[in-house]
Amino acid sequence: MNVLILLSVVLLILMIAIGGKKGLRSFFSLFINFAIIMLTVLFMLDPAVDPIILTVIACTAISCINLFFINQINNKTVTAFIATVITISIMVAFIYLFAKKAKIQGFGEEEIDELKVFSLYLGVDFVKIGAAVIIMSTIGAITDVAISITSPMREIFQHHPSISRKELFKSGLLIGRDILGSNANTLFFAFIGGYLGLLIWFKDLEYTFGEIVNSKVFNAEMMTICFAGIGIALIIPIASWVNAYYLVNRREKHLEADKEKH
Repeated sequence: MNVLILLSVVLLILMIAIGGKKGLRSFFSLFINFAIIMLTVLFMLDPAVDPIILTVIACTAISCINLFFINQINNKTVTAFIATVITISIMVAFIYLFAKKAKIQGFGEEEIDELKVFSLYLGVDFVKIGAAVIIMSTIGAITDVAISITSPMREIFQHHPSISRKELFKSGLLIGRDILGSNANTLFFAFIGGYLGLLIWFKDLEYTFGEIVNSKVFNAEMMTICFAGIGIALIIPIASWVNAYYLVNRREKHLEADKEKH
């Protein structure tokens, strides 16, 4: 516990030293998001609550914290939020259908020994729980990429106020292409780091490559990575289009207002 507190203090000092007030808000947002996730988990235990709807609400709240609380309310965070909502709305149905088709719900054979003393008759829909986990795992990457696109696009627009909507949209896509590769690799190595123990366990159990690939635990994590990658790929054109449309439309309205005054 002392080590955890020490690391938290070091993190706080570094975030304030480098990020200033925004770094301080980012630090506190970690605890707020953690509280939202814990409340979501508690509500999911109620059989009357739909886990997917609850997760979408939680993801919306997390997006508001990550965008508006940390970066405040401005045109780049508003457009990033709109793009995030559109992307999540598109992905929810696909995540549920693929999670149901892949049959990744519940627990894998490797986890049975640890869970055999507990009752698994919880009265909840494990398919929806599995889909909810995937949705929750994608929201952080999606909001991160959204703000990473809208912020430099606003800078481009401020330095080139006469730029066309098409050219601004292309600029957003170019920014997104640079982000796409690095984020996809980050997701992959996060999986390898988090499940290195599982891979060693597979080796000790002398699993063949086919058994590893068909393992429920492995498939669930790989689907999470794939959907997070899909979310990142989708948010790039969506955020670029929404931001380009918003900025150019606002410019045209200001020009029309100036013409009416004169």
